Amino acid sequence: MAFLLRRAGHALVVLVGVTVVVFAIVHLVPGDPVRIAMGTRFDPEVYEALRRASGLDQPLPQQYLSYVTSAVTGDLGVSFRSGEPVTQILLSRLPATLSLAGVGIVVALAMAFPLGLWSALHHGKASDAVVRAVSQVGVSVPDFWMGLLLILLFSSTLGWLPPSGYVPLTEDPLQWARRVAMPGLTVGLVAGSILTRYVRSSVLESLSMDHVRTAESKGLRRRVVLGRHVVRNALVPVLTITGTQLATMLGGLIVVEVVFAWPGLGRLVFDAVSARDYPLLQGAVLLIAAIFLLVNLVVDVLYARVDPRIRVSS
Repeated sequence: MAFLLRRAGHALVVLVGVTVVVFAIVHLVPGDPVRIAMGTRFDPEVYEALRRASGLDQPLPQQYLSYVTSAVTGDLGVSFRSGEPVTQILLSRLPATLSLAGVGIVVALAMAFPLGLWSALHHGKASDAVVRAVSQVGVSVPDFWMGLLLILLFSSTLGWLPPSGYVPLTEDPLQWARRVAMPGLTVGLVAGSILTRYVRSSVLESLSMDHVRTAESKGLRRRVVLGRHVVRNALVPVLTITGTQLATMLGGLIVVEVVFAWPGLGRLVFDAVSARDYPLLQGAVLLIAAIFLLVNLVVDVLYARVDPRIRVSS
């Protein structure tokens, strides 16, 4: 419990620091958000009224304190562009983001662990070279190009899947699956290629350890040695990159979401930056930072479960 509390305290400090940095950077972006939101219909009186209503007429320190005080209660302000509460907009985008991240990480893990383990156990052989070549291609190909190739194959050529759009899982599970398949496969193949290389190198490192050689020399079955000694030791470094990939997916993949017209957090951030929508941008970045910290906290807990020495030394 003490270990978890320490990690949670560190995450809270980092989150406070993120709010300061994001608030400062957002207000350094050129352009007046109220002026942009008004468009061509500019009225000085309405302009000043909107600035007062949004708090932009106050000094920056006071604006920050007001923002943090409201954020603690769940009030992230109102979007300049749509007039909707930022919290409501973020919650409406979460299901699409969770869908994409969930499918993507499942594809990545289903690809990485079998291929990485196989490659390590057949080190130096032809199958190892094939796995390394495939993973290198997956790492090198940009995700937007991967998405375009999948659209060309499964939508334009075969006609199996729709090229874009999103349907909630609760509304139509079949259409949800058909529409999440290609973007999920896109992010999953890229992340899986990265994870495959980490799994391979971690397993190779574990296989060279003295206690693994000792276990093999005692006549333990290969499966027992792999399960008890090799895979368990290899999980610690692999957890780090897995957590990073999952947090990246949950934080939104802007290019993939734009290619597939996917209404996730990444595309929301892109739209907020384009419209100079300060409250929406701040709220989205704050949520993404919280997601990263939460995933890192979960990874820290998993570290302690996999290797108790980490918990003791922390």
